[in-house]
Amino acid sequence: MSQAAPAPAAPARVQLGRLAPLYAAQALATGATTVSTILASIIMGTLGFGTLSGLPSTLISVSAALSAGFFGALMLRSGRRLGLGLAFALGTLGAVLGFFGGKLGLTPLFLVGASMMGAAQGGYQQARYAAAESVPDNRRGTALGALMLMSVLGSFLMTGFSRPIERLAVTFGTTPEIVGWLVGGALLGVAALLMLLWTPVREPVAATVAGSTRKAPSFAEAFRVPGVRSTALALATAQGLMVTLMSLTPLRAHNMGMDHNSIAALISGHILGMFGFGWLTGPLIDRLGVRVGYVGGAVLLCTAALTASLPGAGALGLSMFLLGLGWNLAFVSGSKSLTRFPAVQGVTDGLGYITAGAGTLLGGFVIARAGFPMLAYICAVLALLPLFSAWRAGKAPAPAGKAA
Repeated sequence: MSQAAPAPAAPARVQLGRLAPLYAAQALATGATTVSTILASIIMGTLGFGTLSGLPSTLISVSAALSAGFFGALMLRSGRRLGLGLAFALGTLGAVLGFFGGKLGLTPLFLVGASMMGAAQGGYQQARYAAAESVPDNRRGTALGALMLMSVLGSFLMTGFSRPIERLAVTFGTTPEIVGWLVGGALLGVAALLMLLWTPVREPVAATVAGSTRKAPSFAEAFRVPGVRSTALALATAQGLMVTLMSLTPLRAHNMGMDHNSIAALISGHILGMFGFGWLTGPLIDRLGVRVGYVGGAVLLCTAALTASLPGAGALGLSMFLLGLGWNLAFVSGSKSLTRFPAVQGVTDGLGYITAGAGTLLGGFVIARAGFPMLAYICAVLALLPLFSAWRAGKAPAPAGKAA
């Protein structure tokens, strides 16, 4: 008996080692997002469409929503590696088109590139499920946290290269925000190649939904699965609020007179909150359950929104950090819950992208008509919705005695 105990630990170590290409690809993808799509609102201003500053992020989110179900079904049918590889390749092409659209002043081309980048995100963001599926249920939060820790490394690498990106922008005769799209395309290209080196530990087994297997269900079918609605509410709220404030806060900072390096520092703090504490939040959720993640996420998201309404660069920096950490708690909790429902992952992710798209589009109009503080107050109220998910998680039993 005493000699049999170490046996489960060895496969877990091997599995996590085999995840290295997946983790590295996700880190590169986060770096690509950091140097491109986060600053898309500024590019719209330079193109002469300041009142539509939220449009690129909206297109990114809508495209991700439309593609998430497709990529989810593709991965169930043909495997994670093919689906993720195609998503990274699509992002590469979209980033290059976005760069040329911004550089040449061709707004439609820039928006097409943004849409393709969004469609790619709808696929490669599902890498978190591939990571979680590779370990036992009681370690899935830890695996998700490790994935986030790798993502922060990729993001910090890009923000640390803000000076070289500025010099590269001078070489190309454009702005750092626009040349960031070209850099992002290169990073996504490398991520696509890494998928050739990765072999999934196991492929997802489709749950039966509405009598069918290995087929992406509709929203109605997905939401009939017990436990999905409350999980989707938390994920959609966290994703929608995070993307809305993340996308529009840099524009507020830009209007306050902050330079590119200062805005990059804001983003670094936000990325640190999103991914830098995965080593802590993942194991914490494994130990204490998803309810803790939902409650903590709601409180931090609400605090972040209220802090964003305050004047000064310091308040913006604190807000962006808390925004990222609140998203982390809610997102890891919801993602862990969804690993039990592979067939609904794509469509549930799609709902999160829809809320993010609506938030950025409406947020731009709110800022134009009522100012940024009003947007922050609205976000603070909506941030309390995951509290309902926490309540439902405590009422609905989950497999193995865990809360759903």
